[in-house]
Amino acid sequence: MTAEQILDHIEQYRQKMMILASHSSMVDNEVVEVSSKLDILINQYLQLTKGRSLKDSRAL
Repeated sequence: MTAEQILDHIEQYRQKMMILASHSSMVDNEVVEVSSKLDILINQYLQLTKGRSLKDSRAL
């Protein structure tokens, strides 16, 4: 998955989590599950882009 695809998924899960939480609570099992998936996606994005940001900063 590319960084752009991960960002799209992050936004989708973020929106889903906000909608679910607005209809229940932040401790609802479904909200927690979506939040966990969101955390995984964010970590994947950070891992994928970590090397890029180091390379970019070296170019400066």
